Formats: sequence, C-alpha cells, structure tokens
Amino acid sequence: MSIKKALHTSASFMAKLATAFAVAGILVACSDDSSSGPETQPDSSATSDGSVTSTDSVTSASSVTLSSSSGKVGEPAEPPQTSSSSGKVGEPAEPTQASSSSVTSASSVTLSSCSVTLPESSSGESPYLWNDEFDGSAIDTSKWTFEIGTGSSGWGNNEKEYYTGRKENAYVQDGILHIRANKEDYEGSGYTSARMITKSKFTFTYGTVEARIALPVGKGIWPAFWMLGENIDAVSWPACGEIDIIEAVNDENIVYGTNHWSNNGEHAQYGKNTKDYYGTSKELDITEFHTYKLTWDKKLITVYVDDFKYHEISIEDNAGNTDAFHKPFFLLLNIAVGGNWPGFEIDDSQFPNEMLVDYIRITK
Repeated sequence: MSIKKALHTSASFMAKLATAFAVAGILVACSDDSSSGPETQPDSSATSDGSVTSTDSVTSASSVTLSSSSGKVGEPAEPPQTSSSSGKVGEPAEPTQASSSSVTSASSVTLSSCSVTLPESSSGESPYLWNDEFDGSAIDTSKWTFEIGTGSSGWGNNEKEYYTGRKENAYVQDGILHIRANKEDYEGSGYTSARMITKSKFTFTYGTVEARIALPVGKGIWPAFWMLGENIDAVSWPACGEIDIIEAVNDENIVYGTNHWSNNGEHAQYGKNTKDYYGTSKELDITEFHTYKLTWDKKLITVYVDDFKYHEISIEDNAGNTDAFHKPFFLLLNIAVGGNWPGFEIDDSQFPNEMLVDYIRITK
C-alpha cells in the first residue's frame, strides 16, 4: 500500500494494450489460467512504505503504465503518465495495554482459528521458511515491528489514521491476529489503527506465501497484506519495489493485486483484481476467511484467492526494468482509514473494524 490513486483500467483497454505490445514483441509471457495451481504504502523507516475463458495472457512488466503519484497506487492503471513519488516514514514501537469492544465487518461474528499444529520434517525442523500461526497470547515482537504515527503526508496517501503499537489496535486472541481500526481522537488524529512489518527481522526472495485472512469492509476502510523491498531506505519508493498481495477498499468485496516499481526513473505499476481478471471473476465475501496465496520465482509473480488467479506479472530477465523483484522483500499488514484511494468519506458507525489473520506461512 504505497501512495495510491484510484486508477482503473477497463478489460478492453488492457486487451488492446496487451495486443499492441505483443505485436511490438514486448509481451514476454503467456500462461494458462487453471482452476488450481501455485497460486500500496511506502514511507517506512523502521519503515516502509472478471467469466469468459479459461485462458489468459500474462502481461509483461513492460506492458505497464507509468502513473502520477507520490507513493503507492493500489489499482490497475490507466494509460501512461509520468510521475513523481515519495516514500513513507514510520517508527517502531512496542505494544502497550488495551481494552476490547464489539467490532463490525470481518469480526462481527465469532470466528474460530483453524490453525493446526505445524507438521515437522524428519529432522524435527519446521517445514516453513518463515511462519506465524498467532497461537500465543501476544504478538511475537521477534517477528513483527509496529510502525508508529501518521507517516509523511498520511503515509504518502493522505490517510487519516494514527498507527499505534497498543493492544487497542493489534492483539492476538484464540489463535487469531486482530488488527483493529478505531474511531478515537489520538495524537491529533481522529482514528487509530496498526501497521505491522517484518523489516529487519525477516526478508526473503522468491517463494510461496499463504495466508488465511478475513478482511473488514466499510466506507473509507482500506486493509492490506503486502510486501516492500528491503532496500527502501537506500533507494526509496518505488525503486525498492512493492508487491500487493491483498488490498480492498470500502465495501466492494473485491480484492486487488498490484506491483509497483521504477521503470527508468518513472513510477510503473501493473495490477488486476477478483472482479475482472481477463474476463473472469470470482464473487467473494471478503469478511469471511479465505486462503490467499502468492507464488514468486525468477519468471512470474502470481496471486490467488482460494486458487482463483487474480493477478500475474512477468519479471523474467528483468522485463520492463523489474529488477527490484529479484531482491529481498519484507511483509506488511495494516488497515488504513481514508486516503487517496478509498476516498475521504468515512462511515464512523463501522468502528471498531478489524482484519483477522489466522496464519501466514512462507515456503521456498
């Protein structure tokens, strides 16, 4: 979730664009869309920051738009524009004590964890490169850091929340991580929430990420599960690269997958969603738990929900200057309130509102 602007591209436009690039010899990859298979907010200083056919083209990184914004853009983009961009800034902090109250959307009903005991290899080691089952009584601060505050220009997106490390905004209960957005006056902001990152604690290059997550809905709400390049402090955003596994806004019940990077100094982005993936679509109640999966290798980055593919991009041989996606990335989880993408009309009756995470598992 970097700086985002709502940039929507019609399926017909993307088809024409892909055709044009294919003729030019720039479209670098094609892939069958099967029913199963492997499957934007910079500013960080602890930091960051749809049914027609069964076959679809994988759009190359070079068949992408350059968009105007100063940070992360979370939707499929429109025709090329130039951009200037800046990253987000935040500080880590440890959680403090909290209270609990009734919540809406994803947590409006009692949801039990389906976390299971981790299988072990014959050597007794975990089969995962990294994982968090959220089975303890508290957030594991050896894995996660909290980013604190409002960042630069509302985390680059003019967001309205203040991120805290308090239990009022993030806690573990019954094997589930709760990230909670509240309506409250706090440190000059009218809303609070949490933004958790693994920067400086866990990064990886290539692999499969699987997570079981239930998302909040509501006017002005913007949850995300995403990744940023580890070198963000050195090269800034978008040069560090950004991979949005999940983004959702307002009450759409649509999930977006997007990539952001720098193409010859310009902000480039490419993304699709569950409502329109090359003529296919998947209806979702995102407030229910679904299994989201990212597969990432030297050729492709692909995202699925319950084995439905909703985003794929070719990065083979650094197509479209996508070299950023061959370097280490870290994970982020957060709920933003308001901002450039969801807009600035916020339904205060939804709060408190939560994102629920049962587990996150990464394998090579």
